[in-house]
Amino acid sequence: MATDARRRLVESTIELVRRRGVAGTGVADLLEHSGTARQSIYKHFPGGKTELIEESVRTAGAWIEQMIEQMAETLSAPEMLHAFVEYWKQVLVSSDYQSGCPIAAAAYGGSEAPGARELARKAFRGWEQRLAEKVIAQGVPARTAESLATTTIAAIEGAVMMSIADRNIAPLNRTYAQLRELLQIHLAAA
Repeated sequence: MATDARRRLVESTIELVRRRGVAGTGVADLLEHSGTARQSIYKHFPGGKTELIEESVRTAGAWIEQMIEQMAETLSAPEMLHAFVEYWKQVLVSSDYQSGCPIAAAAYGGSEAPGARELARKAFRGWEQRLAEKVIAQGVPARTAESLATTTIAAIEGAVMMSIADRNIAPLNRTYAQLRELLQIHLAAA
């Protein structure tokens, strides 16, 4: 039961940070959304909201990295790119353009939760590494693969934000088209 309250708090924090950012996510909102009692936060997260935010960033970052790793096991680099973009389209549309990336939100909310910013940095680096490894395995030189991975993550994160602002997946679609073309050029050269 105690772990259930902890899990609900973490999941609620991820969802609210995706929608409202770190600063816009208050303790009262977390309690209401998770259906947990106030003492649950301090029982499971003695550091309060800051510790809860950090654990949520750690959890969300690991979950997305695991998703990328699973894609890498069975998909080519172009297929991974497509699947990753489709994942974000589903997030955007199913949330009525309210939910973005919890890792990006944590990076922006660094002044409220400095540890979350560091965890966001680690998550982004982990994603980049997984993507770069996949492209390297397809013959692209390491330096180029690392640059492609950074460009891919940065472009998709930006396109997700633009899609939220536009309330339309068109920015994500245009970004995907350019990333796909860029990836194909480098894979063909390899």
